[in-house]
Amino acid sequence: MAMAREEIEQLLRQAFPDADIAVAALADDGDHYAAAVQSAAFNGKTKVQQHQMVYAALEGRVGGVLHALQLTTAPKETGA
Repeated sequence: MAMAREEIEQLLRQAFPDADIAVAALADDGDHYAAAVQSAAFNGKTKVQQHQMVYAALEGRVGGVLHALQLTTAPKETGA
């Protein structure tokens, strides 16, 4: 069972409403994607914690219906 790019983006936007998000297919199979997420929610978090937050936002789909996710995360500066 495959997962649509739009579904991945929707789940990430729900979890990180302030985020700059880009999701792209790495293959035409609905199983391999790249995602870049930049959010203030990542401020002060390690890369491992940031990735765990993204995996949690995807509600257990990584490794299941979403076979592979190339993930890039970064903190987002907040306006002062």
